Amino acid sequence: MTIIRRASAIGAAVTATACAAIALAPAAAAAEPTTQRAAAAPKAAAAKYNGACGGGYSVVNSAQIGTKGTVFLTYNSATGKNCVVTVRTTPGKAVHMTASLGFASPTTTVSDTGYYTTYAGPVYLDARGLCVTWRGEISGEVAGKNGTNCGSLAANRR
Repeated sequence: MTIIRRASAIGAAVTATACAAIALAPAAAAAEPTTQRAAAAPKAAAAKYNGACGGGYSVVNSAQIGTKGTVFLTYNSATGKNCVVTVRTTPGKAVHMTASLGFASPTTTVSDTGYYTTYAGPVYLDARGLCVTWRGEISGEVAGKNGTNCGSLAANRR
């Protein structure tokens, strides 16, 4: 019985402490500087692929461009072509955007650059059997990857 009473007494003390912490939490948050609260805010959701590359293309890689959007690398196994599209998280006023795709040998890069409200691209490249470098840009923020998604080096380019 003594153990049960001690547990009850400890439980009551813990409950009282937790209740006091909850009661003080709003006051503590109000006293916290706004910049600290903003830094703790959750990151914006990534943009979703919009299907701009067309039928037969599947997303094989992506990179988030800060909170502004996402660049998607897609591939069509039937044609051997890659496609890149840069999609804004929240469409709005036209901003500078880029979608680009390339490979190193022979040096080839295709890109779509301009002022867009929703997305840049799609840009296509037959990179069967090669590693690709792809990137997206939205209002000066850039994301992408160099030399990724390498196909079978034995594959023949057509």
